[in-house]
Amino acid sequence: MSQPLRVLILPGSSRTGSYNLQLARLAESLLREQGAEPLLRDLRALALPLYDGDLEASEGVPQGAHTLVSEMAAHDALLVVSPEYNAFPPPLLINAIDWATRLPEHKPAMAGKPTALLSASPGALGGIRSLLSLRSFLALNPGLLVLPQQFALNQAAQAFTPEGALRDAQQQQRLQGVLSALQRHARALRSA
Repeated sequence: MSQPLRVLILPGSSRTGSYNLQLARLAESLLREQGAEPLLRDLRALALPLYDGDLEASEGVPQGAHTLVSEMAAHDALLVVSPEYNAFPPPLLINAIDWATRLPEHKPAMAGKPTALLSASPGALGGIRSLLSLRSFLALNPGLLVLPQQFALNQAAQAFTPEGALRDAQQQQRLQGVLSALQRHARALRSA
């Protein structure tokens, strides 16, 4: 029997009550049910300062960036769950990727890695505007293979059951579809 797929989940928000963190936890649970081995990474715990070239020159790349790149290398796929911050991905997520790309080993760890995007927002668009710029950033900067399938959860304040599932069966099915596509791509690349 083949090894389970390992999926690194990066929520772009770690704040209390974050709908994106809630969506990331739901995705983690669904991936586990599907036989994968997900790891939900708290980007805040990496303690990455705001990227600064002078800081890098004087102190080097922070240990948190090394940890992130090592985790990316150890996983078959990446799931990014990003809130929308002024129509863009939040600084927490962008800063983590910026620091990670300062390490030469980021290329083999990230280039071509299957990546799926999710977002959640209390608004009507579900954070979709942030996914547009995030898709471009992740494909161009670290060279991730960002899948066309994505999921944006609108009206997130009312979307979850008390147990953490999605109330709407169609939304749950769309989320499952994105997770299944991510796993298919990761398996195909693993066996290539």
